[in-house]
Amino acid sequence: MKEFDLSELKQRYKKLQEKYKLPDFEEMNQEFYIEKIAELETDFLTREIRRFIADKIYNYLRFIETILNPANAPMFIFSVIKSMTLEDKKKFNDIYEKLAEIDIELIKLDIESSEKKDAEFINNVYISWKEIKKELIDVVGRLKKGKSEEKDRGSGYFG
Repeated sequence: MKEFDLSELKQRYKKLQEKYKLPDFEEMNQEFYIEKIAELETDFLTREIRRFIADKIYNYLRFIETILNPANAPMFIFSVIKSMTLEDKKKFNDIYEKLAEIDIELIKLDIESSEKKDAEFINNVYISWKEIKKELIDVVGRLKKGKSEEKDRGSGYFG
């Protein structure tokens, strides 16, 4: 079994990039860690890129889901939820809906995939992810600030 190296992966990606106007390899790698594909042998590069995107989307989807519906959540989630405003909850809900749409698209592509459809998905998600990322940075930053303010006020009586 032959392992691809990173330079070969970049060459293969460059061909797809030119064919489908994909984002730069470095940008995709920065956002979705696609360099790990170099460790795989595949004839379906766009499908593997889609899978790396899916991993990241899934992780954020589950994190936000845990915040919005904290049944059986880790303890730290409850302290995060306490510092959230209604605006934060709405923002998380909006982000969750965007991520869920991407997740549904991933399922559709898993059922019926092609290089062209995968490339269109990669382009669309890359653009969407940039916006979602800004929103996440904003809301998580506010949560961190709210948590710091809560700590400064004191945590109350523990009895």
